[in-house]
Amino acid sequence: MTGIDTLVAAATPARPPERPNHLLRAGLVAGPLFVLTFLIEPALHPGYDPIRHPVSSLALGPAGWVQVVNFVVAGVLSLLFAAGLRRALRPGPGAKAVPIAVALWGVGLLGAGIFTADPVSGYPPGTPATPAAATIHGRLHDLAFSLPMFAALAVAMLALAYAYARRNTLGWAAYSALSAVAFVALMATAVAGFAQQSPVVEVAGLLQRLALTTGWVWFALVAGHEIRRASAAAVRRS
Repeated sequence: MTGIDTLVAAATPARPPERPNHLLRAGLVAGPLFVLTFLIEPALHPGYDPIRHPVSSLALGPAGWVQVVNFVVAGVLSLLFAAGLRRALRPGPGAKAVPIAVALWGVGLLGAGIFTADPVSGYPPGTPATPAAATIHGRLHDLAFSLPMFAALAVAMLALAYAYARRNTLGWAAYSALSAVAFVALMATAVAGFAQQSPVVEVAGLLQRLALTTGWVWFALVAGHEIRRASAAAVRRS
């Protein structure tokens, strides 16, 4: 019997170890890098008020290239994170919807960097609070990229909340759903302020930053959770 067992074992090759999902680490890096950059940048922009003005306005003026690069780098990292989530969630609920929504967020960031926003809320200095006519690149920034990408991130949060609920990870499901609610409420209020149609005009920039920070914290925490889950699964298989 020993000889037979040896032959069977030799005929059945060991399952190769699964490669680590390093793409998830992009989700850990993207948020802190983006937020740190937009916190430091106002020092490069005389007349810029982070409490009042949107993050996109940092792409205007001589030092605007810093925010353009910030958008592009965050977009690339978001696309890598989307690919990592696709692998981490497969198979099962959310394996398609969540990565697609995160990828659309990444594409929106790339577009927001390529097509700069129009002046708003009096920045750059000397421009009106609401420009008389929107430029083509300003419209593309707002309508083709910024608004769709904000919607995509909210969809990603809600889709992952549903996926985690289906996977019986109820704490993470609740956190993801609450993050979506907070993100949408803060961002919608900020957008109304930038349109000069709300009493929050003077704090619209702060509200937008709170919304973006909510989204990027979700990115990082989900990335950390999925990295830990993948590590635990690898230990169980070994």
